[in-house]
Amino acid sequence: MSRISKLDRSEVTPEMAALYDKIYAQRGNVPNMFRTMAHRPEIFATMMAHFSAVLNTGTVSTRLKELIIVRTSQINVTPYCLASHTILARNLGWSDDQLSNLSAWQSREDFTPAEKAAIRLAETVTLDANGLSDEQFAELKSFYDDGEIVELLCSIGLFNYFNRFNNALRMEPTKPGEGGCEAPAAEPKEVVAAC
Repeated sequence: MSRISKLDRSEVTPEMAALYDKIYAQRGNVPNMFRTMAHRPEIFATMMAHFSAVLNTGTVSTRLKELIIVRTSQINVTPYCLASHTILARNLGWSDDQLSNLSAWQSREDFTPAEKAAIRLAETVTLDANGLSDEQFAELKSFYDDGEIVELLCSIGLFNYFNRFNNALRMEPTKPGEGGCEAPAAEPKEVVAAC
């Protein structure tokens, strides 16, 4: 059980409720981590903006970002993030075999050299960011431009943050439909407003 309560939509400000609705429309739930962060609306709002910028902008594919997010979350042993991001990665085309055996990426032939460089970066930065050698950085530069390296590092860094937050709070994976608007029950012949 999570160590901190999750705020229901009815417990947040109208501005936060609108953000809950937006997230629910996109995902089919409002993740428990987000509902927990809502205890501090300023952090929640800026975190959501940063989350969106990291995952939805730039030139590195969301597919690759999700792969390194999964590897980062595997290293940190974060069931909460793995529950959703493994599904997202699978939906973006990574196979169950690739994801389940991601720790063996070096010996696999179904990852490109550029993908392997990104996975290696995720491992290095997650385990010891000071361990990123000049040789490894030169390898990255052979596949990615400066902006793309920033994108990769922000994805890895963001999920190291999320992994630690969720592990410390023993966050439980979010169920489908959880955290959304619960419209009041309709009286006979009444129309219930959608949330």
